[in-house]
Amino acid sequence: MSINPPVRRSTDGGTLKNLLLNTVKRGALVGTIALSATALLLTGCGEAPPAPGGGESSSQNPAASDFLGCIVSDSGGFDDQSFNQSSYEGMQKSVKDLGIKMKEAQSSTTADFAPNLATMASAGCNLTVTVGFLLAEATATAAKDNTDLHYAIVDDSSIDLPNVKPIVYNTAQAAFMAGYVAAGVSKTGKVGTFGGINIPTVTIFMDGFAQGVDYYNEKQGKDVKLLGWNAKTQQGVFANTFEIVQEGTKNTNNLIADGADVIMPVAGPLGKGAGDAILAANKGGKDVKLVWVDSDGFLTAPTYKEILLTSVIKTMGEAVETVVKEDMDGKFDPTPYIGTLENGGVGLAPFHDLDSAVSADLKTQLDDIKKGIIDGSIKVESAASPK
Repeated sequence: MSINPPVRRSTDGGTLKNLLLNTVKRGALVGTIALSATALLLTGCGEAPPAPGGGESSSQNPAASDFLGCIVSDSGGFDDQSFNQSSYEGMQKSVKDLGIKMKEAQSSTTADFAPNLATMASAGCNLTVTVGFLLAEATATAAKDNTDLHYAIVDDSSIDLPNVKPIVYNTAQAAFMAGYVAAGVSKTGKVGTFGGINIPTVTIFMDGFAQGVDYYNEKQGKDVKLLGWNAKTQQGVFANTFEIVQEGTKNTNNLIADGADVIMPVAGPLGKGAGDAILAANKGGKDVKLVWVDSDGFLTAPTYKEILLTSVIKTMGEAVETVVKEDMDGKFDPTPYIGTLENGGVGLAPFHDLDSAVSADLKTQLDDIKKGIIDGSIKVESAASPK
């Protein structure tokens, strides 16, 4: 039976998502995160839920062995060292910690989304997690067709249905801190960024990064330039793909040629192309640093750890596991979860091997900035920020 796509609500003008769904194979934007010590508030208000795996063990909970948790990737696949991988690991950890059963479906193209979701529904998945903005149409359709089943979607909040829980992140907050530290360590006075595709889940990083650079200039009386993005006009450099890694190399080489010595790609697998370009440039005498996104790249992309300044991270694995536990315990709630600096949903990764490149004074400033963003005295605003 053919079903027309539902009318979409979107911060990017509504029609962009449908266009992208028909034209883009999207790579993913995240990986393994290291903020598991922070409790996540997944119900919008009230107390934090019990930590995943805590409390009553799965052996004491007869519902666990009958609970089927399922996950559908976008076209990046579950081994993207980023977005899909982190969410996938959250589901795997649910199997280990909670004793549930698991079923998975990888998407190679956007055409796989609907069939994969149909497979999950036929299997009777209690909760199906879909990974990514581009899966929203297919997720909404599946949820309407299967009102007795639950769904959660990572990085989209446009679906307003009682059986769908959005999991979204205000990454502009953590990207603000990344922009500030990038400006603080730059020796050329120029830093850069570029995106994969011009969509809200990409530009939210770029907006925060730009505002962090501006804040550094304001507070330190400097004039560090940001190449690749103009937050006021919302215009910048985009590879127009999440799949062609060479485009990441090309855009990074262009930014290096223009003088940028700290670069943040917001382009999923293209981050590997950026890392390769920086490694090559540094062998030629440059001193360029990389900012990863979504996961702690030091852990998920160790090939680039010698050039990795920091990462703007989202705790997707922890969120997935907690949503699974809530559903298993009969506490499913469609209220969107919004990850912030305050609840630990987003954050700035450690500086790891480049810790000595960041002065003690700059680290203190970052601590103060984090406090200011949390208490509201420092405003971080992006049209793409979840509400």
